[in-house]
Amino acid sequence: MDRPTLVLITTDQLRADALGCFGGRAVATPHLDALAAESTVFDQAYTASPYCLPSRSSMMTGCYPHRHRAYSNFRDVRLSPSDPNLYNTLSGLGYHVTHVGKCHYAPVPYGRTRPDETQPYQDFRDYYLSLGIDDLDLQDDKQVSVWFRDDYAADLDAAGHLQAYRDAVWDSEAAKVFTFPGPAEWHPDAWVGRKACERIAAADQQTPQFFWISISGPHFPFDPPQEYLDRVDLDAMGEPRTFGELEDPQRIHYRSLHAAPPQWIESGRNDRYTDDYWRRLRQHYFANVALIDDQIGAIRQSLADRFGDNVMIIFTPDHGEMLGNHGMWGKGHCFYDDVLKVPLIMRRPGGRAAGTRSDDLVSLIDLYPTFVGAAGGDRPEVDGVALTAPDRGHPFVLSEGERMSVVSDRRHKLVSIQHQGQEFTEMFDRDADPDEIGSIAGDDRHATVERDLHSRIAGSLLGAALA
Repeated sequence: MDRPTLVLITTDQLRADALGCFGGRAVATPHLDALAAESTVFDQAYTASPYCLPSRSSMMTGCYPHRHRAYSNFRDVRLSPSDPNLYNTLSGLGYHVTHVGKCHYAPVPYGRTRPDETQPYQDFRDYYLSLGIDDLDLQDDKQVSVWFRDDYAADLDAAGHLQAYRDAVWDSEAAKVFTFPGPAEWHPDAWVGRKACERIAAADQQTPQFFWISISGPHFPFDPPQEYLDRVDLDAMGEPRTFGELEDPQRIHYRSLHAAPPQWIESGRNDRYTDDYWRRLRQHYFANVALIDDQIGAIRQSLADRFGDNVMIIFTPDHGEMLGNHGMWGKGHCFYDDVLKVPLIMRRPGGRAAGTRSDDLVSLIDLYPTFVGAAGGDRPEVDGVALTAPDRGHPFVLSEGERMSVVSDRRHKLVSIQHQGQEFTEMFDRDADPDEIGSIAGDDRHATVERDLHSRIAGSLLGAALA
């Protein structure tokens, strides 16, 4: 078979600097580092949204949220099975489509969740399958598997560990930081790795295969197995980087830090946000990264055993994580590079372009056309550009959320957020201010850049409206 096996491996809420190949030192990531050594590593990659659902919808369609209209984890704008997406397009090109792990293409019914029950989830599973998946092993987020009975929850229940996990997730005293209350092999990320290896081993070698292996960690709750905590170098882990600028009520994320409306991000000051809390949260986060790295090693070995070297692998998360920087954890409605700038690694069949790094400004909207091109399809008419194309990269990239637009031209970043008739704007020169501490919006010296970036947002929205 000439056509390559195509593999997309995603994690949820992964910072670039958590990985050795992106300069991380808190925990060893030998398997991802080895993948990077065989790949092109993109140092200027951005997510299309700081939220899981719209980011994943953009990966699926190659379009920004203003085109697919799913702006947040709460807006119920579903992908239509009749519209082109990553699954049905590759299926139409002759590929067998397997998805293992998290989908999250529809809002979770948070209002139905109960601490004493894991509820049915079949309607979500049916919707995901309708998008073009042939084989699905669903683990639709750590907390979702506690709230709703996806495939992982059913297996965990049969193994006798679901009740303990449910109790830990609902424990308010744990504040989302605890060790997994079961054997390491039953952690959701280990389950996804194991199921992926099983699917790869059983795959038909005569039929082109596409695997999306979607790992839920290191997204909160920060819940690694106990034995992984020892892998974290506490000295190299460091402390959260805070700068005090969010004590200014005029700053957008003042509202996040102080939990004052509008609260833009999962954060806020309370009695749990002590130095010890941040250290435990960060240690648990990096320990989960080590667990994920182990799964990457097993998955890569399974791919090599089954398909040899004719394999294309793209690895990336849906977005990053604040991890205590600027005094916040989480991601939603957040514009910092901690969240929007993501690790992106692309291994081509035969290891072509191995060991190269790219400064091209790219986006997760580029994944869809990349895989379509690798499968032999025509270049789709979407916002993304194939990462393998001679003209890859963008003059600017967008990241969008509910009433939120962020545009970056690599050096400058403009943030615009609307709330109750008010517009909040900040802009940063990341060459001079890489930590995005001092907003230069409204400064006459940067008026031309600010105007140009506003026009980029307006032009994108107008183009979508006229399409």
